[in-house]
Amino acid sequence: MLRSGNPALKNNTFSQTSLISGSEAMTISGTVNKAFFMIALLLFSASFVWSRPLDAAPFLLPSVILGFIIALVTIFKKEYSPVTAPIYAIVEGIALGTISSFFEARYPGIVIQAVGLTISTLLCLLLAYKSGVIKATENFKLGVVAATGGIALLYLVSIVMGFFGFNIGFIHNSGPMGIGFSVFVVIIASLNLVLDFDFIEKGAKMNAPKYMEWYGAFALMVTLIWLYLEILRLLSKIRSR
Repeated sequence: MLRSGNPALKNNTFSQTSLISGSEAMTISGTVNKAFFMIALLLFSASFVWSRPLDAAPFLLPSVILGFIIALVTIFKKEYSPVTAPIYAIVEGIALGTISSFFEARYPGIVIQAVGLTISTLLCLLLAYKSGVIKATENFKLGVVAATGGIALLYLVSIVMGFFGFNIGFIHNSGPMGIGFSVFVVIIASLNLVLDFDFIEKGAKMNAPKYMEWYGAFALMVTLIWLYLEILRLLSKIRSR
């Protein structure tokens, strides 16, 4: 059974598609190429708003909402992913570029640190996965999925409490508990990459249709964006002490 903590990569994602063979089947290399293309689109749109954060600020909330809607469409209509995945990358680039510029204004140099750590984490975990140091066993998958769900639930509770003027202190403060929590979240986000690698590899072996390369690239980007934002939060907490 295939599992992933990434909401875009559910355990029945590939079982819901018609499996085929030949040149029209999904490949790992094709997924990687599309992931690089999506990252390039994200960086392009992010760099466009990076130099003008005040002008881009009004578009932050709309881009976040639009990105969420596009993500839902992609998850439920995977065959649309060749169109929706690139659009998602562009929209998320606007959101990330604006958010990053705000963090950079307060903590100079923090963005390049977060980007470097995100890329390093991706490469290290990919190497660990390919070398067999980390294996996506069923227990490993269940543990990561449970932890990811717990984090998502905690964030949701925090958002709801915020509407009533309350907050869960250790999530946001820069004390030892706040930093420890962020470290834990970064670790869980990183481990989701392993689940994504395993899921995409199995999808290619099962001869999923070609459009699933776009879907796999989209799912991987969802995890990378989450990881980057959590690393950014962690670094900001450390820098604010």
